[in-house]
Amino acid sequence: MKRFAILILTLCSAVVLRAQDPATFEVGGLTFDRPTDWSWVPVTSPMRKAQLKIPGEKPTESAEITFFYFEGGGGGVQANAQRWVNQFHGPEGAAKIEEQKIGGLKVTMVSTEGTFSSGMPGGPTTALENYALVGAIIEDKEGNVFVKMTGPAGLVKESQKKFVAFITAAIESRK
Repeated sequence: MKRFAILILTLCSAVVLRAQDPATFEVGGLTFDRPTDWSWVPVTSPMRKAQLKIPGEKPTESAEITFFYFEGGGGGVQANAQRWVNQFHGPEGAAKIEEQKIGGLKVTMVSTEGTFSSGMPGGPTTALENYALVGAIIEDKEGNVFVKMTGPAGLVKESQKKFVAFITAAIESRK
């Protein structure tokens, strides 16, 4: 009986914690509206400002969206875009870096696919085959916002339009 009560309390706690996941959150001067099917992930790195997970068909096949903001910059846009691309070893011509204007802001969109070297720069990496990246570097006078989605290629490609709409909505709704 005691174990059953503990189980019920644990399940109720999980539901309460899940209910507290933010539906909207700020990174830099932008407010993002989290899609309900994208999970909130507690941030474990001081560099990350937010993190989301897009579930795949299997729990091991999810994509992650990470958000970074550095007041006053965070390094050059092209250098960061190239660093993201360099984390992948894929077919020739798979990488694309394109500048565009969204809501009056310059946004550099980055995409590539292949084998992803997952891990912190300068540290050990894990090679993840058949992965893809779609990212956005949003330039703002207050500082750049970096948003990067990585995961299994099929899931990332399937989520790309929703990701771009998510970024566009945050930019267009800024004050």
